[in-house]
Amino acid sequence: MTASAPIRPTAAFMWGHPARWIALGFGSGLSPKAPGTVGTLWAWLVFAVLTPWMNDLAWAVLIGGGTLVGWWACTVTARQLHTPDPSAVVWDEVVAFWLILWLIGPASWLAQAVAFGLFRLFDAVKVGPVGWADRLFKIERGQPIGWAQGFGILFDDFVAAGCTLVVFAAGRHFLG
Repeated sequence: MTASAPIRPTAAFMWGHPARWIALGFGSGLSPKAPGTVGTLWAWLVFAVLTPWMNDLAWAVLIGGGTLVGWWACTVTARQLHTPDPSAVVWDEVVAFWLILWLIGPASWLAQAVAFGLFRLFDAVKVGPVGWADRLFKIERGQPIGWAQGFGILFDDFVAAGCTLVVFAAGRHFLG
């Protein structure tokens, strides 16, 4: 079987299927530079806009449902891009950062900015458990992209979120 060449996503590509809208963070993943950071900033903005109308149950349902729908969307989009973990797929950053903001909340803008920085650091550098999680579902380019790879796209970001939350918990414990 001949592997298809990777596709560079565009706005026209995104509009071609609903899974792509979601996986590409409603366009934030199309950023030519640092799409993961732009996707996380988009998530922060959406969180700030939605927070006045959301309670804990609503956030739990949104994040849980967003994870399940995101698993589908990330898998479909990765297959269509012919890339196991495309950088333009940012839904993983979105739901993971929503989880962080929800669990540290209510939090000041400074605390949210620190959470943003820590999350981006863990996600980009992939140290320790984040690197392990990132490698767990990786395949070589050209191999069939399955549901495991779609889950893997999300999984390492949730591990990065967990690491961010551990640092926050330690900071609150030791710094008050």
